[in-house]
Amino acid sequence: MTKDEGQRTIPILDALQACAGRPHAPFYAPGHKRGKGISDRLVNLWGKSVFESDLPELPDFDNLFAPSGVIQEAQELAAAAFGADKTWFLVNGSTCGVIAAILATCGTGDKLILPRNSHQSAIAGLVLSGASPIFITPEYDPSGDLAHSITPNAVTQALKQHPDAKAVMLLYPTYHGVCGDIHAIAQRVHHYNIPLLVDEAHGAHLTFHPDLPPSAISAGADLTIQSTHKVLAAMTQASMLHIKGDRIDPERLSQALQLVQSTSPSALLLASLDAARQQMVLYGEKLLSRTLGLAEVAREQIQQIPGLSVLDATNTPGCFTLDPTRLTVKVTALGLSGFEADEIFCEQLGVTAELPTFQHLTFIMSLGNTTDDIQQLVQAFAHLSQRYCRPDSRPRQNLYQPGMVSGLIVEPSMSPRDAFFAPKERLPLEQSVGKISAEWVCPYPPGIPVLIPGFAIASATVDYLRQVQHFGGYITGCSDPSLNSVNVVIQ
Repeated sequence: MTKDEGQRTIPILDALQACAGRPHAPFYAPGHKRGKGISDRLVNLWGKSVFESDLPELPDFDNLFAPSGVIQEAQELAAAAFGADKTWFLVNGSTCGVIAAILATCGTGDKLILPRNSHQSAIAGLVLSGASPIFITPEYDPSGDLAHSITPNAVTQALKQHPDAKAVMLLYPTYHGVCGDIHAIAQRVHHYNIPLLVDEAHGAHLTFHPDLPPSAISAGADLTIQSTHKVLAAMTQASMLHIKGDRIDPERLSQALQLVQSTSPSALLLASLDAARQQMVLYGEKLLSRTLGLAEVAREQIQQIPGLSVLDATNTPGCFTLDPTRLTVKVTALGLSGFEADEIFCEQLGVTAELPTFQHLTFIMSLGNTTDDIQQLVQAFAHLSQRYCRPDSRPRQNLYQPGMVSGLIVEPSMSPRDAFFAPKERLPLEQSVGKISAEWVCPYPPGIPVLIPGFAIASATVDYLRQVQHFGGYITGCSDPSLNSVNVVIQ
């Protein structure tokens, strides 16, 4: 079998199908015994076949942590498909991949340079590893009240100030599809002979079409984590981690993944990763061409609707290029917040966005979207404009995002790990200003922490969180769900 012929196979799915079809008496987990003991309501909703395939790591299947059969074969095919030297399948989402990447490169007291708008999984990695963050605040676009990417010059400045850093982590693309100049950043990071780690959760599709931004691996990243389920056709929670080059120790990475992945990996998730790889290798460019066409139709038609504006690539230091399959629409000229518009869309117009923010609604357009979806989206925006657009409508003011001073390098008062495990006390939120946070608190999505263990709490941060609450955003991670109080380090 040639290399190209191998890409047509789906080894995990084939093995799972064979296991599910083999008659035998099951005396192993899971307890529903191939669906025979499952709830009738679940069977009515999902059918029986999915439970017949919900199998553990049987002897004739393979083992995720010591693969030597179909999982190894599938991961090797994925590495070739995505341009990596080695690939790991992840069943705990990209979260476990981000944490493992930090554990594999940083230890207690080591420095990690990363964007201030990193996902909360990176903060979890700092807590578990004991590493100390050197945050670079991303470029801030006040016209859209959006944080974009960090710049090559900001990375260089941070490396000059902290030449002993063990790694640099980059968010690429952002939740809104904004891509920084990753090629230039990789070159500057490698000048210090340290690895570039990339949270590419929203970029698993970039490999498969020439009109998309370059994938992180192709642009020089040493390690990248992709949420295959977010933009490709894998099941929720199924992700991949890729490495290229010799700056990452594969053995240490494998050990780190064993710390943060389930010892009972779902065969359904693994098979969906394998099938998603095969689908994209065989049909990815065609599927994405169709998706890009739909995205362009949506962008052009929505841009013409009064009171709306669509985020476009600006070719600025923080927005080197834009993923055109990510649609971000500013609605505040209608006198609405993104949260209010999202509620109207969900409750009245039958459209659900991926991410509402104060000024915008953001939509993921992928290979699963249809022409009907795009028509319904455009019609929903047209309805919103007709109902709310008035000549005297006053645009909402920016919702201040604390710390959004482009290129600013921020260091913690104490390490996130020390703050997380330190003696703590609970204070009313307004009385916590000036204290060191002992927990992370973030509006979600996108899951970017505003309070981080080890960092002093600013009054602007408290004001920002209150505004997010007031305008209908969701706050997660806090020990007090009402956010009336917060845990701080006893000093």
